[in-house]
Amino acid sequence: MITDRIVIEFDKALRTLFAPAPTTRKIPGCEQAEAILSEKERAHAEALMRINHVGEVCAQALYQGQALSCSDPGVRQALQQAAYEETEHLAWTERRLAELRGRTSLLNPLWYLGALSIGFGAGKLGDTWSLGFLAETERQVEAHLDHHLSDLPWQDLKSRAIVEQMRLDEISHAATAVRLGARELPAAARLAMQLVSRTMTRTAYYV
Repeated sequence: MITDRIVIEFDKALRTLFAPAPTTRKIPGCEQAEAILSEKERAHAEALMRINHVGEVCAQALYQGQALSCSDPGVRQALQQAAYEETEHLAWTERRLAELRGRTSLLNPLWYLGALSIGFGAGKLGDTWSLGFLAETERQVEAHLDHHLSDLPWQDLKSRAIVEQMRLDEISHAATAVRLGARELPAAARLAMQLVSRTMTRTAYYV
């Protein structure tokens, strides 16, 4: 029933925002020694990982919103599986932030609510459009992670390993969306997504 699904998704929202995220996979880079970073390098790495953590909060909300409005059980299962894998990214970035003596974004509830609304709206457009939105989101996240790999301090192998594995997983999620029938989004929609992402990343770097 829709009421049961709403209750389940509300519980997921509370866990995403206020509980430590679980992970069953080995944390990438956990075998690496902690890098010697200057205060400026540490603060920069921390800010980049905060952005990545916000991205994973938004990913949870997007997937949950899409799953709520999805009509195809097979597509819904794929969305839920991807959301589960993104939960591990949430755990990895959360733990790395703590190691860097950082904090998560103070605006996480706002990011979550906005992404949930967007995901639900995308799902209402139909499953192929919803999958197209998912595929484009993952492509843009992949590009964003590529930038972070070039921007993180070279000696911060722990952060770099996490970002690299996240990048590989996002590529896989985009491929899954395409396999399930994702439609190519119009150029205007892709540009709007880039502008929203840019606003989020610039804000989350500091707040």
